[in-house]
Amino acid sequence: MNRYDVRFAGLREANRKAFIPFTVLGFPDRARCLTSIERMLAGGAAALELGIAFSDPIADGPVIQQATHDVLAAGFGVRDALALVADARRRDANIPIGLLVYHNVVAARGAETFFAEAKAVGVDGVLVADLPPEVATETAAAAKAAGIAPIFMVSPLTDAERLRRIGEVAEGFLYVVSRLGITGSETNFDNQLQSVLARARAAVNLPLCVGFGVSTPDAARRMIELGADGVVTGSRIIEIIQAAGDDFPAAVQQFCETMRQAIDAPTP
Repeated sequence: MNRYDVRFAGLREANRKAFIPFTVLGFPDRARCLTSIERMLAGGAAALELGIAFSDPIADGPVIQQATHDVLAAGFGVRDALALVADARRRDANIPIGLLVYHNVVAARGAETFFAEAKAVGVDGVLVADLPPEVATETAAAAKAAGIAPIFMVSPLTDAERLRRIGEVAEGFLYVVSRLGITGSETNFDNQLQSVLARARAAVNLPLCVGFGVSTPDAARRMIELGADGVVTGSRIIEIIQAAGDDFPAAVQQFCETMRQAIDAPTP
């Protein structure tokens, strides 16, 4: 069992859901990024989702895009990102850590090398945002060989055949996209989301965590009511770090605590 299996089994036993915060590794700089991760842990994160900066993050909205570009402009590269993950792992030996990357990042280092390096610093799963399951066989095999869970996205456009393919290779959890389009803190969700969750639940035996626009406690609670096992929040955390200035550590922790409490609250 990997850390995802252990963590989600523990959550199920406790009748709790997963709050998974996201940030871009190296944002706004190395030291403050590590501090924000520490505060995510203190705020009750069930897992971490950490992005490696890439020049063309096509799945991301303007907030994460700008954070990514700032990180790259500072010269913070893949090696720096992996070293920062190692520091995060030393803060918590048990929390699942996932990377969100784009395929060029994996291909540039070679899949076997990339996943071996990721495993060495304590990564548990990798979601390659622009790699569809139809062409992911070799990459997923390289991930599994290194002991890394291949994580995949499911959207309102994911049909039965693609769900079948995902079910053959995915591990860890499924990242369910709440709407078509890009990431962002706007809480507008696809009206088919409940049926998407139901179809994914029937086809793939993995926890379902919803992201894209899950930026408020009400939105997070709504995802749980629709059938999610957890939520992923990123853009809102980046906004909080930007807005809070020197007070960002307390603001990040308070936000994470509020989101975790929202999804753990009993459904009326």
